[in-house]
Amino acid sequence: MRNWLVVIVVGLLFGCSRSVLDYQAEQPELKLEQFFQGSGRAYGVLQDWRGRQTLRFHADLCGVWQQNRGDLYEVFYFSDGRVDYRHWQLQLHADGRVSGTAHDVMGEASGQLAGNSLYWEYTLRIPYQNDTMDVRVKDWMYLVTPQQIINRTSLHKFGLKVADLTLSLQQLNPEADCSDLRQQLQQLAAEAGAA
Repeated sequence: MRNWLVVIVVGLLFGCSRSVLDYQAEQPELKLEQFFQGSGRAYGVLQDWRGRQTLRFHADLCGVWQQNRGDLYEVFYFSDGRVDYRHWQLQLHADGRVSGTAHDVMGEASGQLAGNSLYWEYTLRIPYQNDTMDVRVKDWMYLVTPQQIINRTSLHKFGLKVADLTLSLQQLNPEADCSDLRQQLQQLAAEAGAA
């Protein structure tokens, strides 16, 4: 009886693992160069490892693409009064892989698109107690409608989950010009460099 219990538990653990390729047939198809073209808005809630809400934010987004290369500009407004930014430089590959870099991403982010979904991982440097801390980010994006993504993210340190992030992203205007948001990012980067 005990051996069967071990087999069942192991089967449940390994049977629950998922791959983004499981969503290959899901529609509508997520095409980053379409969804992250022009302006967008995001709303998010961060929860600690106990599930307690610790931080809320909204963000302005704007993306510009040339073939398979994209620049995604993001400015975040946090409930604690902090304003932060990120400039993603993204690359789409023919096999559905996605890679990207940003100033607060250590090394390169890498992931895979399939159907309506994107899964990718990266190491993010975040502010922590008057210093910074590197956390491993595991990021799932699901295109719900052509203009709406639901994003579930887990943050890990030393292999342990330390926080969860739930995020809603909406495309606003695919024809929008990104120059104002790009200028705001440059100003925030200059202020951060002067601090």
